[in-house]
Amino acid sequence: MDVIYVLWLRQVKRYVRSRARIIGSLGQPLLFLLGLGFGLGPVFQRAGMGNYIQFLAPGVIAMTVLFTSVFSGIELIWDRQFGFLKETLVAPVSRLTIMIGRVLGGATVAVVQGLILLAICLVAGFRFPSLATVPLALFIMALIAVLFTAMGTAIASPMRDFQGFQLIMNFLVLPMFFLSGALFPLGDAPWLLRAIARVNPLSYGVDGLRGTLGGIAYFQITTDIAVLVSVTVGLLLLGGYLFSRIEL
Repeated sequence: MDVIYVLWLRQVKRYVRSRARIIGSLGQPLLFLLGLGFGLGPVFQRAGMGNYIQFLAPGVIAMTVLFTSVFSGIELIWDRQFGFLKETLVAPVSRLTIMIGRVLGGATVAVVQGLILLAICLVAGFRFPSLATVPLALFIMALIAVLFTAMGTAIASPMRDFQGFQLIMNFLVLPMFFLSGALFPLGDAPWLLRAIARVNPLSYGVDGLRGTLGGIAYFQITTDIAVLVSVTVGLLLLGGYLFSRIEL
């Protein structure tokens, strides 16, 4: 437990010290929130779909958590290149313990980023239908963070350079976001997009946040949580296996 705490604390301290990273990671979500939210808001409302900010905000929050979580894998490559990972792996603890500490640290940072954007969404006009579901929304946000931090760790474990990681992320993370229903209602989407959304784990995270924070859900909340928990456990096991096979 001490090793997990130390690795978790290191990840959090690294985030707190990097103000540029905090501000920079909010740039793209803010562009989506303000550009699409206010730009397409009148069109969305005229189509009889209601307030687009109310619909969009949970998706943008999920986007923030997704990107921050997955790109924590870059830190694994960074630590490998500069020697910190070697110092960590020679410690007399299991590699699974080390991996869990890193994942929890990255997930904590992702949740904090999500909370910052949630506060910005409230300023932009987003409102909770009920405060009673906010704790459940935070739990779903944490599940998204752990899931995709584990994914980032699994992807980064066999890699040795930043370029390969960035390439995989562009072919995986961006399509995952755009095809999750974060920007459009799944109920009115073509059948192919709905089919893709059903096998996309982020769809259930977006839907869970939208159901708990905005009162709008395509799937059932219990389904969202069950899928997120199942995929999270699977990716933690996969990430732990790949992390244990790292060769320095």
